[in-house]
Amino acid sequence: MKRTKEQLEIALDDFNLEVRKSALSELTKMEVSISPKKVVGVNLHAHTFFSYNAYGYSPLHFAWLAKARGLAVAGIVDFDVLDGLDEFVAAGRVLGLKTCTGIESRVFVPEFADRVINSPGEPGVSYHLGIGFTDSVPTGWACEFLAKMRSMAAARNGELVRRVNVVLDSVQIDMEQDVMPLTPSGNATERHICLAYARKAAEKFSDDKGAAYWASKLDSNAGEVDVPDGPMLLDLIRAKLMKRGGAGYVQPGKDTFPELAEMNRFILEAGAIPVITWLDGTTEGEQEIDELLSVEMASGGAAINIIPDRNFTAGVEDVKLSNLKDIIVRARKLGLPILVGTEMNKDGNLFVDDFESAELSPFKEDFINGAYIVYAHSVLQREASAGYLSEWAKKEFDTVFAKNDFFVELGSKLSVEKESKLSCAAELTASEVLKKL
Repeated sequence: MKRTKEQLEIALDDFNLEVRKSALSELTKMEVSISPKKVVGVNLHAHTFFSYNAYGYSPLHFAWLAKARGLAVAGIVDFDVLDGLDEFVAAGRVLGLKTCTGIESRVFVPEFADRVINSPGEPGVSYHLGIGFTDSVPTGWACEFLAKMRSMAAARNGELVRRVNVVLDSVQIDMEQDVMPLTPSGNATERHICLAYARKAAEKFSDDKGAAYWASKLDSNAGEVDVPDGPMLLDLIRAKLMKRGGAGYVQPGKDTFPELAEMNRFILEAGAIPVITWLDGTTEGEQEIDELLSVEMASGGAAINIIPDRNFTAGVEDVKLSNLKDIIVRARKLGLPILVGTEMNKDGNLFVDDFESAELSPFKEDFINGAYIVYAHSVLQREASAGYLSEWAKKEFDTVFAKNDFFVELGSKLSVEKESKLSCAAELTASEVLKKL
């Protein structure tokens, strides 16, 4: 029986890849236009269900929606894995969508060991990105490091569950039985664990008794716990049990996460771009922004990631908006491409930022240009090992600003259908590459 568009979009999130691919194939054959008349923006930081997406989106589903909603470039970023890369790139080719793929983790920054950077309450610890990967299974040492990241995350989560189980007594979960089935490739996150606890409690208690149970365990009132597994309850479980001060929390140290230099080595060896992440400029570490940028760039940082939506309140001139403007000005002066996105790993996160808002419209060009740079890098690196940080780029451009101009032009003019024309790019000059278009 022929499936409806709504049924096919649900199938895009099936854990079986063949089911997802079949659904996308059927959707593209339907008489449904997914070519918006105007570009509405970019989102280079959407988590998928390979780490955690609050709406359950697979890479294929995010690609489908990105095309339908008019994103100039779309990018996925998952914690500790590159599992979504191949299907996301394939979906981009089917849909004519410009794509890029990243990875996110936390790292230890020795120079800031006594200062909080962007991981609240955790001195020396920083969220960190690599973007523009071209292979879901890198070779050599990079492959070993990627496997190590996955195993370290699994070990941390196993210990977290052990500690929280003790506190929740009557609601116990098992990683293999209760958590792993919530993710398609075994890469569980704290948010999966929260969902597993909520669902386990729902098996044991009626809604009324469940609300009372969680209110007592989370030191909250019953009105704050939207049982069985609403977003308020999941956020409370994470905040009260897994974050600083909670029973499951252990203060991280220099051995909990990879060091910044090691993470950047992995990113570079895999042919991607190390990306500095920025919170909101209010932490002790980010208030020392010149020193922080210097340390990050000395280790290989070549772009900066911002989550705009958490950095301003519409119509309000406050310190966060001032800090946002300041970091963008600094990034411009340093030639750091600015990469933005909305994460989508928490209920309520936007699909795409409002680039026409009064607060963000002055920076719309910066944000879209940053996306074009990463897309162009991804194509050149995949087709000819001639990406943004390649030996070819080092020889071809005298300044980072000249390099940025080239990658913006290439990323804006290149169509997905013509990507394979750049397989000989490493043998050409920058101007000759552009002529290939």
